[in-house]
Amino acid sequence: MSSASLLTEHHETLPFQDHYLRVQHLRHAASAADKRPTLVFLHDSLGSIKLWRDFPARLALALGCHAFVYDRRGYGESAPFGPEPRTVAYLEQEALVVPAVLRAAGIEQAVLWGHSDGGTLALLTAAQEPALVAAVVTVGAHVFVEDITLAGIRRAQAHYATTDLPQRLARYHGSNTEPLFRAWTDTWLHPAFRAWNIEAYLPHIQCPVLVLQGSADEYGTAAQVEAIAKQVGGTARARLLPGLGHTPHRQSPKQVLEHSRAFLQEVVK
Repeated sequence: MSSASLLTEHHETLPFQDHYLRVQHLRHAASAADKRPTLVFLHDSLGSIKLWRDFPARLALALGCHAFVYDRRGYGESAPFGPEPRTVAYLEQEALVVPAVLRAAGIEQAVLWGHSDGGTLALLTAAQEPALVAAVVTVGAHVFVEDITLAGIRRAQAHYATTDLPQRLARYHGSNTEPLFRAWTDTWLHPAFRAWNIEAYLPHIQCPVLVLQGSADEYGTAAQVEAIAKQVGGTARARLLPGLGHTPHRQSPKQVLEHSRAFLQEVVK
């Protein structure tokens, strides 16, 4: 049996609360997969199902697990944002939604693999729902605001205004593109957001945590990695990936896959 035949892919629109979410299910053929935690991928502030490319499938195959990927509300092919304006606590608020999404999808235990905003969501969810989360992998997650982060967002604003970035993002987000870009930049660059900090949640995380970040990350420094690894309540492993930027899973997927597989194989066995 080929590796491709071990995994089946299904996309659907999942009714959720008063809106809908676009989701992707990756089902592993191994019977043991039903007993293992499901790999759940949480995207970044401009991310979507499509932008993960084949990374979720490759990790699911490597670990013999099912995987679940979804566009958060306002992203990709999911419903637009609701009428309520985004607040400086939007990540804490979204972390309360993640467990409900997983339960709506029939997931009882998960390994949360999150990039950037998604990594922050993974940490917040693990802190508040320990029975649901078996392990966490973060890539480029933030637990406080740094000057380098704000500078990177200002560069993104300039690119959005002067290049074809809106058109490129629209390939993945359609009519959600403008609202999600403005929500990201306006929130992070708001003066009140400078004091945002979720380090108080970290000691409540009891599951194993792998903290990955590119050494050349244009949105964060190694201080983020150190803060997470030192303060989580459970075991933590940290890896700074030489020469890689904010999306190492796209820049060097084989390397990130191997770090993730090696860390998670004991969790999902």
